Amino acid sequence: MALANLSRGQASAGAIGTRKAAPAVRRVACQAYKGDVEARNPFEKAAIGLATAAAVVMGTFAPLVAPAPADAILVSSDPVKNAAAILRNALPIENKPIRQIQKDLEGISEALRIPGSKSLGPVARAVRASQDVLTRQKDAIVKDFAPEKKAFGLANIEKLADSLTEFQAIVEAKDKQAVPLKQREALSYVGNIEEAMVKGFPFQVPKEYADRPLLLGRATLEMRVKCAQTPEGPQTFNQTIVLDGYNAPVSAGQFADLVARGFYDGMEVQRADGFVVQTGDPDGPADGYVDPKTNEIRRVPFEVRVQGDKEPIYDFTLEDLGRVNEQPVLPFNAYGTLAWARNEFENNSASSQVFFLLKESELTPTGSNLLDGRFAVFGYITQGQDALADFRVGDKIEYIKFVDGKDNLKNSS
Repeated sequence: MALANLSRGQASAGAIGTRKAAPAVRRVACQAYKGDVEARNPFEKAAIGLATAAAVVMGTFAPLVAPAPADAILVSSDPVKNAAAILRNALPIENKPIRQIQKDLEGISEALRIPGSKSLGPVARAVRASQDVLTRQKDAIVKDFAPEKKAFGLANIEKLADSLTEFQAIVEAKDKQAVPLKQREALSYVGNIEEAMVKGFPFQVPKEYADRPLLLGRATLEMRVKCAQTPEGPQTFNQTIVLDGYNAPVSAGQFADLVARGFYDGMEVQRADGFVVQTGDPDGPADGYVDPKTNEIRRVPFEVRVQGDKEPIYDFTLEDLGRVNEQPVLPFNAYGTLAWARNEFENNSASSQVFFLLKESELTPTGSNLLDGRFAVFGYITQGQDALADFRVGDKIEYIKFVDGKDNLKNSS
């Protein structure tokens, strides 16, 4: 199964990978959903899962029913869909007071679904609870700061305190429209406080990949895309991307290295089908980035970290390992999830082609889909992701550049 490399010549047809493989994959996928999936043995189910996801990304198959439960990842009934929240949860920290503040403030989103001013009561309680924890347990928060990040952490505690005071005034004024903006601001300070608690790097990258470009932390990027046609006419969009090297240092590092080289600057959107937006196929016969030192395509090893694991898994998908029902730390839950494209059945074949997931479908319902653990996620669009819906094949990426975190990129020449 693959969201495999897409050449511009194949883009209009929606085909991915080897053209000859598409009809066979389509037949298998369609057969999978015409009959009794529940009667199939585990090996057949694995094959169905692979073929179905491959066919969907190829644009060759519209499923007749939802995936069989055995082929889906089983998670909580209310998975996190917000990219910034996923990234906060993915930080390798265990400070209970700041996590409680995070939980209270994130819960405001649910409260806002209550019609009218009735929602402001739960919002006010969440803000007061956050203020109380920040006041009473400030020392417990501060003691977990990494020494070199303590000043940064303390500055964000003060910003959070001020933000919560302003938040309380907004609630008292019953200004419901201002609540989401202030919530986002407060949570940004919470995220900064949590990042200040990360000490060093949480694990050793395997020796065979330690000399690759690595992102040992996080980096924030800005991507500007010029769209020739949208419902409002030609437009240029700026988007913010956060790369998570704490959980995908090799994947994020090799993408960050290409960004530093200007590899994507001036490149076109090469696929935009309502399911994904994909780019990264360079000019010429190569389907990936050719390393000038070796004159060979530089590949990216498959990398995924599972919740509860101390380090990522390399080279094998969760399906390969029989762990398909386990949840990655970086899931395909958010609109604008960023991951590597690769060839079918070749886990370590990614190079430069990447895709952004646009929306849920029958095969990618949030928290229960056929992509988690089979494709390597390494980042998310955290601002401006809605513009992905307007991207079309041929639209131009004017640039992707670093906003911060470039100093976390190692082994980049």
